Amino acid sequence: MTLSAAEVVALQSRLLRIAGPLDWPAIQDRTINQDLLEILDWLPASFVDLLFLDPPYNLTKSFGSVNFRQLSIEEYVQWMGGWFGRLLRTLKPTASVYICGDWRSSPAIYQVASRHLHVRNRITWEREKGRGAAANWKNCSEDIWFCTVSDSYTFNLDAVKLKRKVLAPYRDGDGNPKDWENTEEGAHRLTHPSNLWTDLTVPFWSMPENTDHPTQKPEKLLARIILASSNEGDLVFDPFLGSGTASVVARKLNRHYVGVERDLTYACLAEKRLASAESDKSIQGYSEGVFWERNARQRVNAPRNVGDKGPMPLFSAGGDTETR
Repeated sequence: MTLSAAEVVALQSRLLRIAGPLDWPAIQDRTINQDLLEILDWLPASFVDLLFLDPPYNLTKSFGSVNFRQLSIEEYVQWMGGWFGRLLRTLKPTASVYICGDWRSSPAIYQVASRHLHVRNRITWEREKGRGAAANWKNCSEDIWFCTVSDSYTFNLDAVKLKRKVLAPYRDGDGNPKDWENTEEGAHRLTHPSNLWTDLTVPFWSMPENTDHPTQKPEKLLARIILASSNEGDLVFDPFLGSGTASVVARKLNRHYVGVERDLTYACLAEKRLASAESDKSIQGYSEGVFWERNARQRVNAPRNVGDKGPMPLFSAGGDTETR
């Protein structure tokens, strides 16, 4: 998905800019086009059910008009600490928090998160591809830290099961399938999700969700997090929105959203994707209420999402782009 100059002008009118404290209805289902630190203390208290954090990793990288310079671990901890604690007042007591990072930034993320939250797990997901290195292991994984505000939180296990092909289809004494079923696609079983995610494909050029954002997360990844840790009607907040994936998937899954993005072009891309999500609620790799293995061919006639009508487009996952 790309933007023309005319679209930027048109979509800019949909963006929100705030100049003082606001109640949560004023920002619900909106994209705020400002620096997070500029508006942080104006955000309402206790309005967020699920906080998704994808801050700049500890790398020197450009994000449109915004640049980030690599820091020492101590400096990165200090940088995160400057906004992390202030952000947490926006959370409900039952809220969950997911924080993205890589091997460089993960130690700092754990230091900061563990001071304020219950750290429940560290998810590692495979990006499928990465740039090779002549004197090091190719970097093709990232981390997501799963945290909660308290011991009372949402986790919808049945909503995030993975549909896997059965390689050894055992049967019981009566010849019936044991823990698997025959389907039109072959022998499959539903498995419980683990903290190792190897079924994702980073958005590549031919996928409708692809943009030119350098670190765009897959919609399938956000769908898993949102389905697991929120309910329909809950509010998902992404303070580093980028091209809008968290807000887009929240809308597709009947959640409310708030996103903050500093770069005008990326904020407009988010709005264009949100408009598209009104009519197309498909999420590649997720259909019939389950997540499919990477490169699995989804059924043409599968519903777009639970409760939706209409056919699911047939996608076959392919290559990806380097992210971080």
